[in-house]
Amino acid sequence: MIKISHTLFAMPFAIGAGFLAASETTREIPHLVIAFLQIILAVAFARTAAMSFNRWADKDIDGKNPRTSERSIPAGRLSSGKVLTATIVSALGFIGICAWISPIALLLSPIVLLVVLGYSYTKRVTWLCHAVLGTGLGLAPVGAWLVVTGDLSHPIPWLLGTAVLFWTTGFDIIYACQDAEVDQAQSLNSIPACFGVGKALLISKLCHVMMVILLGGLCFVMGFPLSMVIATLITIVLLIIEHLIISKGNLEKIEISFFQINIAISLMFLIAMIFEVS
Repeated sequence: MIKISHTLFAMPFAIGAGFLAASETTREIPHLVIAFLQIILAVAFARTAAMSFNRWADKDIDGKNPRTSERSIPAGRLSSGKVLTATIVSALGFIGICAWISPIALLLSPIVLLVVLGYSYTKRVTWLCHAVLGTGLGLAPVGAWLVVTGDLSHPIPWLLGTAVLFWTTGFDIIYACQDAEVDQAQSLNSIPACFGVGKALLISKLCHVMMVILLGGLCFVMGFPLSMVIATLITIVLLIIEHLIISKGNLEKIEISFFQINIAISLMFLIAMIFEVS
């Protein structure tokens, strides 16, 4: 039901942000090792809770969509009760890790869960649902920075987190294009369903332009480190390729642009951020 690839969007940015944060702190190696363990566990629990809850909340919707009718619950491979139990266990695990991290992390944990779990219902009421998903992933590098430094006054985590927000929003709009007609039939609010595929792809492009601008701002704040500049330039090329792949209604290739290209972007930035502090 939940693939490792589903975690390869937020996790690399979270770990990379942790490395950048480590360069801003004087904490000793043993403490940093624990911090990275906390980051990995927190992201894993949050992502598992979000994906499980999405599958549970959307079980009826998925069953009416030919593309998703073979997912675990509508196909009968898992019961809705087991999936909901996985959600609860994962959410409690996330809260437990936050309690281990710090009192402020524990205090903020319900807000994070509200965002990542609430996303599943936002598409029933607003076409801004894609931005809610983007916010959920964008919180990962911000949270990682908090774990390592205990402070969120530095602009780096916010620039990186907002860049991830626009990046995610953009590729989620692309992904939703393949379900535009089904979403309309079920009165679901996605940007493709509300505005049409053509306008949706334009909005996606604008989101990715915003991501590049924010990455440029991040490079500026960091003093234009070579690794980050190269990663940003390659990202521009990959985003152009992504949009060229699905241009002219070529939606059958969305899976390529959604998974392969975007996972490549996240892993590339992980390498760039590690290289920057090595």
